[in-house]
Amino acid sequence: MNRTPHHHPLALRRSVLSVPAINTRALAKSATLDCDTIIFDLEDSVLPEKKAEARAALVAHFQGLDRSGAHEYVIRINPLDGPDGALDLEAVLDCMPDAVLLSKVSTPQDVLTVADWLSEAGADEGPRLWAMVETAAGLLNLAEIAETGRTHGGRLDCFVVGLNDLRKETGIADIPGRPFLVPLLLQVVVAARASGLDVIDAVFNDFSDTDGLEAEARQGRQMGFDGKMLIHPTQIAIANEAFGVTEAEAAEALAIVAAFDAPENAGKAVVELAGRMVEKLHAEQAGRVLAKADLINERKKKA
Repeated sequence: MNRTPHHHPLALRRSVLSVPAINTRALAKSATLDCDTIIFDLEDSVLPEKKAEARAALVAHFQGLDRSGAHEYVIRINPLDGPDGALDLEAVLDCMPDAVLLSKVSTPQDVLTVADWLSEAGADEGPRLWAMVETAAGLLNLAEIAETGRTHGGRLDCFVVGLNDLRKETGIADIPGRPFLVPLLLQVVVAARASGLDVIDAVFNDFSDTDGLEAEARQGRQMGFDGKMLIHPTQIAIANEAFGVTEAEAAEALAIVAAFDAPENAGKAVVELAGRMVEKLHAEQAGRVLAKADLINERKKKA
């Protein structure tokens, strides 16, 4: 059945920083950083023998966390088919983050199982869900996974691409510009948008290569991603700029909205603006650009 995509309320997710939950110094510093979202990671960045220690450190961190600031807080858990996934969910109930990031999501059931677990635990108004797209099976099932999202009454809000695991599983080469990965990345964007989800681009591993990060962040923005997952605080400013709203973009959006608001254009589906024809859909897009600019300004006030 064909559906008209529905957009969930706009969220600011330009810079999504991953912080190892085992690193107490990084946990403490994270509150001072200018990223939009912080992912506290219990999965790849924590050794198996350190998982329990990381959970305890994270619970302690949340107990002293000031939740009135501008950050969105997400906890990445281990897969439920391993020894730590269920224990991670117990820690989630103690922390009650904004969302839980599910690792290695391959089927819709991976999302539904956690959603059911949270509901049965009484967290009906609790965390939303994000899904890592980092397996070949996950790519094959993108549309079905996306449909578990909020557009259809579920908790899923966002896809996050995990290229390190995907490259490892598929053997696709790690080449600057990601030529063999772009078709797959665009599939993730399309599947996310079809169900009204946000979508976050993968990490750029060499945090000392600012030129490479800038180029990849621009590429991600051009492909339609909302932001980029980061591994180091030095990457935050670059991501915020790449996925932000420039003065020129804001000015153009204002002009489009003003043109459709003009009395002489009342009821028109198409208007002329600076020598080009602009449709009503462009006004809707312009409205989202201005709303994003407002969110950025609000965030600056809270920082």
